[in-house]
Order: sequence, then structure tokens, then C-alpha cells
Amino acid sequence: MKKTSVMLAALMALWASVASAETLQEAAVKKLIEPRLGEGAKVDEVTKTPYAGLFEVRVGSDIFYTDAAAKYVFVGRIMDAQSSRDFTRERVDELNKVKFADLPLELAMKKVKGNGKRVIAVFEDPNCGYCKRFHKTTLQEVDNVTVYTFLFNILAEDSSVKARNVWCSADRNKAWTDLMVDGKAAVAAPTSCQAPNDKVLALGQKLNVTGTPTIIFADGSRVPGWIDAKTMEAKFSTLK
Repeated sequence: MKKTSVMLAALMALWASVASAETLQEAAVKKLIEPRLGEGAKVDEVTKTPYAGLFEVRVGSDIFYTDAAAKYVFVGRIMDAQSSRDFTRERVDELNKVKFADLPLELAMKKVKGNGKRVIAVFEDPNCGYCKRFHKTTLQEVDNVTVYTFLFNILAEDSSVKARNVWCSADRNKAWTDLMVDGKAAVAAPTSCQAPNDKVLALGQKLNVTGTPTIIFADGSRVPGWIDAKTMEAKFSTLK
């Protein structure tokens, strides 16, 4: 028993030593690569990967790769040649995850279909063609879902006006459906009505939402762009 304990202690010490060495190496790579990216560049994190001695360099939610000497920069995806597993895509998805519970849902419109047990948040622009397609197809076919819609006005000058008119309507959900499905604009909002346009814009920018629609699921994962009902159901089936 004593011999086993000594061996375990030695292994733990070895592991700690390796981990420390890797951390020092990552710090060294970060120190080398940051000034080579241009004036004002800020590297958030450098992590050693198991891929051919490469190091992942993270700048915000963007990642690329470099060698131990930070001599070369590799921009692109790392994939398993046999399984086609996209390790870069998985890493980006992980970085882009959102803590759903932290979303300020009071800034969104809420629509419940069926029992509403499945939950999504969607960033949409009133001038977004794929958002309209999402309403005319996917949301027509998917049931038992609660949809929180954030009016994220980024596509046209009048997007914020249309969004404010919808937000200030007596029945927001009906006004939004009328606009997105039937093309019927909401009546002009009274001057006294305040819509959370600026707050939603700031939220989307903070979460690095770059296009509409962007769908966020309860596990924090996101899907940029339109998806059909079959794809959405498949995604729901993977959530616990």
C-alpha cells in the first residue's frame, strides 16, 4: 500500500510538472505572437493543442494556430482526415456558447406554442429575408416551443422604426407575425412608447451576433441563419 501511495504521489508530481511546463510554454508563445499580429493586437488566450505541436491562438471568438516559435500563422480549420470531424468548428462553437439564463429576456418578445417546454431565443431584423422564411416555414411546423425574439436592427435604416412599431403594438406577437409572414407593417408607434432597440443592439454586439436570424438554444449553443423544422427537431433531440 505504501509503495502504491509513493507511486501515485510521483505520478501526480510529474503531471503537475508537465502542466506547469505547458503553461509556461503557452505564455511564451503568447508573448511572441502578440506583437507580430500588428499594433494594438490583443491575444486573449494561447492553448497547446494535440495537433502536430500547434498552438491555438484566440483573439475574441476568432481562433488561428501557430508553432512553438510563433514563426508561422495557420488560418483555417483542423479536421480529422478519417472521420472529417471539424475540431476548429467545435472549438468556435464552444467559444460562442451563451449562458441562456443570463439573457435579459425582458428585452425580447415571448411567444409560446403548445406546452412551450422547449426554449429558444432568436435575434431577428424586420428586414431579414431569412427571418421571414424562418417564420413562414420552421415556426409554422415546430410545436411545443417558447420563442424569445430579440429585435436586432442591423440591416436597414428603417429596421429600428419597424421594430419599434411592433414592440409598441397592443399585441406584439401578432404584429410581428403579420409583418414577417404577411408583410403587413405595424401601425406607427406613439411618441411616448419606448422600445429597447439600443439595449438589444448592445446585447447582440456583446454576444458577437453578426447576422440574422441567429438562434440560441437552451444549452447555449447557437445556429446562425435559417434552419428547417427537421434540423431544429434534430437539435432539440440532442438537448437534455
